[in-house]
Amino acid sequence: MDQPKRRDKAATRAKLLDAARLRFARQGYDGTGVREIAADVGVDPALVFRYFGSKERLHEEAVRVEIPAGLTDDPARPLTHITDELLHDVVFADWEQFAGEHPLLVMLRSAGRPAIRDQLRTQICEGYLPDFAERIGGENPALRAEMVGALLLGMGVMRSLIGSPALSDASFEETRALVARLVTALSDQSPR
Repeated sequence: MDQPKRRDKAATRAKLLDAARLRFARQGYDGTGVREIAADVGVDPALVFRYFGSKERLHEEAVRVEIPAGLTDDPARPLTHITDELLHDVVFADWEQFAGEHPLLVMLRSAGRPAIRDQLRTQICEGYLPDFAERIGGENPALRAEMVGALLLGMGVMRSLIGSPALSDASFEETRALVARLVTALSDQSPR
């Protein structure tokens, strides 16, 4: 008698996340079905609910953006160094697991849904922006920190989603130098 094939739960869960990332990147939240994701992996759709609980929770996990470990741990680390790393990760990374698009852009495609908009706001506004504000200090630090975040997110949209020619053709080093000047201007405490 043949033994039933044992399922590797961790591997199946990882494959479902990968399939979900690609589907959400290409089709957005509303255009993606649980059955499609399960079919991409060759499993029963019930496993999506077993491993993630709901389509919403699958989406939340699939498009979660993790700030690189240790990026903001050192309070003496200059804001421009952190911005360099985020510029690399947010604007210049290939993001193969999301069909080449940054997960924030994937979330933007579905931002009409209140739960997804709240998730996006939480990841951005409670993620790295408070640390930026603390490092910037001075007058209106939250506003200036949000401007740094808008700069990086906007560049990611222009390069990845829109495909603007100058930004798409620019090298990381060329772009880095210009971004450093903008971040320095936003963090400068001297009166104007």
